[in-house]
Amino acid sequence: MRHAAASAVPLLALLLVLTPGCSRAGERPLERAADLGPGTIDKYRGEKLNDFTKLRDNSIAGPQTVDTAKYRLTVDGLVERPLSLSYASVLAFPRYQKLITLHCVEGWSATGLFQGVLVRDLLDSARPSPRANTLIFHAADGYTTSLPLGLVRRRQLLLAGRINNQSLTARTGFPFQLAAEDKLGYKWIKWVVRIEASADSSYRGFWESRGYDDKADVR
Repeated sequence: MRHAAASAVPLLALLLVLTPGCSRAGERPLERAADLGPGTIDKYRGEKLNDFTKLRDNSIAGPQTVDTAKYRLTVDGLVERPLSLSYASVLAFPRYQKLITLHCVEGWSATGLFQGVLVRDLLDSARPSPRANTLIFHAADGYTTSLPLGLVRRRQLLLAGRINNQSLTARTGFPFQLAAEDKLGYKWIKWVVRIEASADSSYRGFWESRGYDDKADVR
């Protein structure tokens, strides 16, 4: 396993999901990122937060050190306008935050306040081809995983740069980790350097190609 890490819904609920700040019944809301003051927080909206720096590291090559001066996030593949974004350019996109629980296949879970940009906004800037149905995420350590493009848009998944009011560390995935809400931990790819739009819905990432369930739904 890498690290710890929709069914049909009524039309009204689907419309709510598509609007930032709205959510399905019982789901934590997506909010615009707020200034929460200095320091790490251990509670938000009454929920206790876990210390992600203390979680077990299950990455394939250990924590990666990424130089932000040289960093580029590539958004390419089946897109009209390939992107090569600096660290600052990624952070210039509108930022959001959400309480999300990560579930590991080892049986444990951890909740944090994730802050970052919507993958959907990055895609809108790159303009994917109508043929694209899959997003393949690539990490600095060579790890890959994939998710349906439609799911990423519909679930408003965050490319997170902060957890619990602190920037990610090398151990927690700096500069960006995918907060793959409702998916098991091996979909929560760290050290993201590339998002590839693809028409290959049969693509299998590092652990998926080794027998892990490609859907990775939290049950």
